[in-house]
Amino acid sequence: MSEDDATPDDAGTAAGDSASDAANEDEGVVRRDRFAGGPAREFMSSLAADRRIFDADLAVDRAHVLMLAEQEIVAEDTAGEILAALEDIEAAVDEQGYDAVLSDGEDVHEAIETAVIERVGPEGGRMHTARSRNDEVATCIRYRLREDVLDVLEAVAETREALLEAAEAHSETLLPGYTHLQPAQPITVGFWLASYEAALARDVSRLLDAFTRINESPLGAAAFAGTTFDVDRRQTAALLGFDGVVENAMDAVSTRDFLLETAGALSALSTTLSGMAEDLVVYSNRGFVDLDDDYASTSSIMPQKKNPDSLELVRAVAGDAAGAHQALATTLSGLPRSYNRDLQRAGPHVWSVIDDVASAVDVAGGAVATADWNAEACAAAAGEGFSTATGVADLLAQSGVPFRTAHEVVAVAAEDVAGLEGDDPSGGAADPDAAIEVLDDAAFAVLGESITDAVDESALRSALDPVESVASRDSAGGPAPDAVEEAIASAKADLEDDLVATVATRKSLEGAAERLDSEVSEYV
Repeated sequence: MSEDDATPDDAGTAAGDSASDAANEDEGVVRRDRFAGGPAREFMSSLAADRRIFDADLAVDRAHVLMLAEQEIVAEDTAGEILAALEDIEAAVDEQGYDAVLSDGEDVHEAIETAVIERVGPEGGRMHTARSRNDEVATCIRYRLREDVLDVLEAVAETREALLEAAEAHSETLLPGYTHLQPAQPITVGFWLASYEAALARDVSRLLDAFTRINESPLGAAAFAGTTFDVDRRQTAALLGFDGVVENAMDAVSTRDFLLETAGALSALSTTLSGMAEDLVVYSNRGFVDLDDDYASTSSIMPQKKNPDSLELVRAVAGDAAGAHQALATTLSGLPRSYNRDLQRAGPHVWSVIDDVASAVDVAGGAVATADWNAEACAAAAGEGFSTATGVADLLAQSGVPFRTAHEVVAVAAEDVAGLEGDDPSGGAADPDAAIEVLDDAAFAVLGESITDAVDESALRSALDPVESVASRDSAGGPAPDAVEEAIASAKADLEDDLVATVATRKSLEGAAERLDSEVSEYV
């Protein structure tokens, strides 16, 4: 994906002037014998990596040639021959493979142009009139990236749907809530699942926002300073399904900030997935959840093992994404305007990460959708570590005890209450009678009175019960089943809105592709 040294004015004729000689002598039509060999040629080539944007390049070529014909810059007959050659190249690649058909050239753009000239003759070189490889490659990257981002958005939508379905099914399934990986407060599986759906919704918002800046066309900016030809940039943008153009020609070919923004959004998404994967690994270790065999493996030597290693790889993708984002930022930092060959190294950072993140989304979503939650083990653990302590302190505060004083009462009792849990071989919360006795001693020590003088005993027993504790925290966004169900309903509506936006965008791009094919068919 290299830049074009030809100026916009001679871009349409330079290739044609010596096209026959170039083809006969097996030299590129763009560089020719001025830069004929040496060890740098292979180092500079991006032809193999450009396989990803081959289809995009064909679309960009077609739109550009159609515009040249409509603007009477290139004769209709010549445009028809070029468009027919492009169809022939596409068919040949489908039949013989990319490497077999496009073996000559330092990038896919030169290789396609060379192949066109081989089929059409010198007139084929007119396809490059009024453009540079600078604006061409920038357009190809954006064209392909749009599809990749939409693929990720659709994958995330499926995962969000899986999370919400599971959350709905487990809105009352107790689960220990942790901070610092220590027992903190009882929650539910549904509450935990909904928390990750909410994070994924923000990740989608970032990607959708980035898409608006991806979906602008640089085509027609030429090398960086525009062109003397009467091009119609908005026509090529429309033919390719872009919402508009990057107005400033220098900015159009120089900027890769849309890549950086996309990489950042992917990094954030992978971080969300990494946290979810880590929680599932921990929950699997503690017997709260059993992953489907499709998302686990056994040991090569220890036959009893069931390892959640697909989720460990999901966890690791976050490191790759963060590294790619940083590598891209480093590549782009301090570059002068306008095109610099450093930019050839920019795209691959995003291509590799977007594939990895898309796979991680599928794996994480599949693991959640097929997981089997052990409700009994979750409920037993939900009350461990005196996890209902905050509810007891809140109850005292609601009865008129200053919260800090209430906090002190419960803190004095906490270690002894937690110690009572060991008396029950099945695990779980301490026996409420024994817990109240310990709390009573703490209340006398701090308040100078029995705890049941400060609060109703039945209310105290409810506060100590993990199920009642969860149900009592029914503030907006809380873990109470009713609150979770309200959150799920709202999240479903937001998911539907995001799906509508994604589907509409996909259909818009498909419609543009159909219109492009239709206009091409009038010439071929």
